[in-house]
Amino acid sequence: TPQEILAELKKVRYPGFTRDIVSFGIIKDVEVAQTGVTVIVTATPNTKPETLTQISADIERTVGAMAGVPAIKVEIEQAAPPRGGSAMPSRRTIPGVEHVIAVASGKGGVGKSTVAVNLALAMAALGMRVGLMDADVYGPSVAMMVGAGRQVRVTSQRRIVPLERFGLRYISMALFVGDDTAVIWRGPMVTKLESEFLFNVEWGNLDYLILDLPPGTGDAQLTITQRVVLDGGVIVTTPQEIALLDVKRGVAMFQQVEVPVLGVIENMSYYLCGKCGHRHEIFAHGGGARFASALNVPFLGEIPIVRQIRDGGDTANPIVVAEPGHPVSATFKTIAAAIITRLAQSTVDQQA
Repeated sequence: TPQEILAELKKVRYPGFTRDIVSFGIIKDVEVAQTGVTVIVTATPNTKPETLTQISADIERTVGAMAGVPAIKVEIEQAAPPRGGSAMPSRRTIPGVEHVIAVASGKGGVGKSTVAVNLALAMAALGMRVGLMDADVYGPSVAMMVGAGRQVRVTSQRRIVPLERFGLRYISMALFVGDDTAVIWRGPMVTKLESEFLFNVEWGNLDYLILDLPPGTGDAQLTITQRVVLDGGVIVTTPQEIALLDVKRGVAMFQQVEVPVLGVIENMSYYLCGKCGHRHEIFAHGGGARFASALNVPFLGEIPIVRQIRDGGDTANPIVVAEPGHPVSATFKTIAAAIITRLAQSTVDQQA
């Protein structure tokens, strides 16, 4: 029956995401006849041919393996754009914000938020006007790392005023709930809050807004990439193979939604012994650079394990501002400068 076919299709992931193709809304119809099954897929003008090829192959493999299916056919139909509009949700810009950069990771535990905070502060140290949005609703950590309290104000127009510390404007779910409060929300509530943080916060004039995405490649990430114009994405990973497998997913996610991948940052690359100076490669080494090369995206740099990074996160005094002369702070500034230069060149190329 069509219902049984749809149940199987829910096992097929949309390329680059953890979300299935049924919940993505691209399955227009399933026709079951004695001669076989026809699955009709709706494609938007923005869908890449290679994506459609993979979806078709995955559907044929999944449905073809079902008992009682003599043949499977996949038909692709182009969606008609709504009158006066685009077939895809329109991506909006944020007034006053020049560039929006998403910092992502394919999995949790790689230090993505620590990197996002210090990267934002490194840009500020280079003279940029920077904002930081904590998009991880279930596990917000930016507020603790920056530490500006919970004095969130709302304007008379019911717009949220971000907090500011170290010259960095930021907003986080943690500012609205207690430290011990679990956020138990369904997807629609999360995506609505993310839209509020993007478009109903008084960001003011910013050169860069850094988005600290939640780990993974699910609904929350998809919502952001579809609703706001992103200038680029940065992938954070650790060197070991299990983490690097998820780098592919992160890169694929950005590529599927046509967001340029600005590069890969390898966090926890190595540990330097404070007594003997020996370099311990606890999680192996060089995987980030190797994968970046294989995926043809820039490798932005290595961040080692040092006590000052952990201390900075725990005491709301990140290493870039606490110890600006530290080699790790210099590395963050070098990475920030590389991103700034790349986006500046991209802007020049677009205007040429």
